[in-house]
Amino acid sequence: MADVLDIVERSFSINLKLGSRLEAAAQQNAILRIGWTNSGEPVPKKGELGLCPGLPKGSKLRALGVLGSWIAAFGNGGNFTIQGDSGSFLGAGNNGNIITCEQSSGNYAGFAMKTGKISILDGAGNDAGSCMTGGLLYIRGNVGSRVGGGMTGGLIVVDGDVGSDPGAGMTGGRIIINGRCPNPPEGVALRPLTAAEQKEINKQLDDKNHEIPKDAMCLEANDTISSQNRENLVSSGDLSGIGLVPGDEGRKMHYVTCDTVALIGERGDENIPVALPLPMIPCIDDAKELKLPKDTDIALVDCLNKQPFMTRHNPRNNDFLLIDCENLSDVSQSITQSGGIILDFTSLPSMDSEEIDGMLVALRSLSGRNKPYGIIEGIGRINRLHTQATYHNADLAICKIEDNSGISEAASLPLIGRSNKATLEGTDTDSGILLGFSADAQDLAILSATGIKVTCCEVPMIDAMDLAMWIQGLNRGLSSILRELGLESIDGLNRLHLRALDHETAAVSGLRLAGYERPLPHWFAR
Repeated sequence: MADVLDIVERSFSINLKLGSRLEAAAQQNAILRIGWTNSGEPVPKKGELGLCPGLPKGSKLRALGVLGSWIAAFGNGGNFTIQGDSGSFLGAGNNGNIITCEQSSGNYAGFAMKTGKISILDGAGNDAGSCMTGGLLYIRGNVGSRVGGGMTGGLIVVDGDVGSDPGAGMTGGRIIINGRCPNPPEGVALRPLTAAEQKEINKQLDDKNHEIPKDAMCLEANDTISSQNRENLVSSGDLSGIGLVPGDEGRKMHYVTCDTVALIGERGDENIPVALPLPMIPCIDDAKELKLPKDTDIALVDCLNKQPFMTRHNPRNNDFLLIDCENLSDVSQSITQSGGIILDFTSLPSMDSEEIDGMLVALRSLSGRNKPYGIIEGIGRINRLHTQATYHNADLAICKIEDNSGISEAASLPLIGRSNKATLEGTDTDSGILLGFSADAQDLAILSATGIKVTCCEVPMIDAMDLAMWIQGLNRGLSSILRELGLESIDGLNRLHLRALDHETAAVSGLRLAGYERPLPHWFAR
C-alpha cells in the first residue's frame, strides 16, 4: 500500500510541476521532458500513472520509462512521446493529441477517442480503440481481443495480427488489418482494401517505412446485426410503502427554522466541502438549462444557484461533473469550473485498482485535488462500490438503483445499510443513492433516516423556473416534515422514525411494520 501511495503522490507531483510550465513551453515551442535530470542524465520513470492529462494545443512532452495507466488522457492538441511502455487507457478520451508510444501499450489504448492520432510501435493489449468516435489509432505489432469494440467512428490501422472478436459491436468507422485476422463477429464485414483507401490511409499514416499494402483487409459494420441486448429491468417500486412517525420529541411550531444542509467532502484538511442546501443532487444533462430570466424573484434565484446539480456538460462552480463514456473526450474543457466530479462506473469499463488510481490522478490533476469526488456503481455491486470508494478515499459512494438487477428501492435499503456499517463506518466516505425517478420531500426524509447522506435523482422538468420552484417546494416540504417529527435538523432522522406500511415492504426492507411495531420474524432468523 505504501508503494501505491508513493506512486500516486509522485504522479500528482509531476503533473503539478508540469501544469505551470506547459503554456510557457508551448509558446516557446520547447519540449518538456519527464525521466531525465536537468543535466540530461536518464532517470527512467517506473509505474507513474495519470501523467499529462488535458495537454493544451502546441505543448510538447517526452517521457522515458515504463509508465502506468491513463497517460496523456483527455488531450486537447498536445504532442506526447513515450520512450518505453505504457499501461492501460493510453490517450483515453483523446480530443486532439498526437501521441507516440515507442514500445507496447496495455488494454483500452485510445478508449473513447474523439480526434487526434495515437501511434503504438510494438503492439497493444485487448480492447484497443474501444468506443472510438473519431481520430486515428495506428498500431504496429499484434493486438489483443476486441480491437475497435463498440466504435462508432474513426480509423484503426493494425500492422500485425489481431485477436478474437475484432470490431465486436462496432456501428461505424473502419479497422484496417495487415496481418492475420479471425472471422469477425456478427454485424462486422471483412472485405479487401480498395486502392483509393490504401492511398488515403498511407497518406494519413505518413510513414514511408511502414505503408499498408494493397492486400490488407478492412473491417466495417454491416446491417445484418440483430439486437441481442436484454430488456432493461426497472425496479419494482418506489418508497411509497414506507412512512415516517415521530419519536418522543414534541411537534415544533411552524416558524421554527430547520437545518436541511448536507456537507460533502468535509475532511478537516484542505478539501473544499460542497454544501448541499438539501440532502440531494439532482441530475441534468447540461447546466446551461439552469439559467433564469433576469426578472426572476431573488428567492427563486438563490434556491437554484445554491443547489448543486450533477451534470455532463457546462457545470457551474458548485455543480458535480458527471463523467462517463458520453463526455470523456470533453472533460478537460469543463472540469476546472466544476465544484467536484462523479465517476459513473456503470458506463465505464471495469478497472482494477491501478487503473482507477490512474484515472483519478489524471482527473484530479485537472480539477484540483481539494475538490470532492464520488463514484457511482449499481446496487447489485454495492459491496464492491463501498470497498473501492473507501480504498480510493472517495467522498461519496453512490449506488444506482436502476442497474438492470430489478432490486426495488425498499429492498435496497438493508443492502446499503449492511454495507455502510461493514465498510463506510469510521471512514471519510459518505453513502449516496441514485434513484430512477424524481424525489419528493418525503423520499428525502426517508432516505436520510436510513443513513444515506445524499439522494441523487432525475429532475421532474427541464425549465429553470420550474426547477427553482421545485427546489423551493422541497425545502419547505422537508422542513415541514422535520417540524412534524419534532426535529430541527436532518441529522436527527434515524431508522426509528421509519415504518413499513404494508407486509411486502416490511418483508424486503427489514423495517418495523406499522401496527406490529417490530420487524417481521424472519429478520431475526439465523
